[in-house]
Amino acid sequence: MIRVVYYYVILFMTLMMTIGGSVAAFMAIADIVSPSSFYQTYSEYKEMKIANKTKYDESGKPISQPEIDDDELLAEYNTVVSQEKERNREMAWNTLIKSFGWIIIPLPIFIFYQRKVRHNE
Repeated sequence: MIRVVYYYVILFMTLMMTIGGSVAAFMAIADIVSPSSFYQTYSEYKEMKIANKTKYDESGKPISQPEIDDDELLAEYNTVVSQEKERNREMAWNTLIKSFGWIIIPLPIFIFYQRKVRHNE
């Protein structure tokens, strides 16, 4: 009786691990296909760049406003956005590989104990 309960506990645990790995793998594939979007708009990026390049005096008043080329800034923003999407894709590939571990490792154990339970019945 205890052995049968032990077998069912192992079957339940390995099945839950496999299901969890499958869900994580699906989510990673979704991130590869459609990575999360970049959350900073161009206007926010432009304001940040201007604020970083503006010089202030001791009282906190701006001394000089930098001259920023809009075409160059837009190209820089697009580069940052594409780099962020690529980084998200790389992280998704890493998650996918880890998720396969949660599928591949417990699956043979599940199959082995499932055969043992069928054999005992």
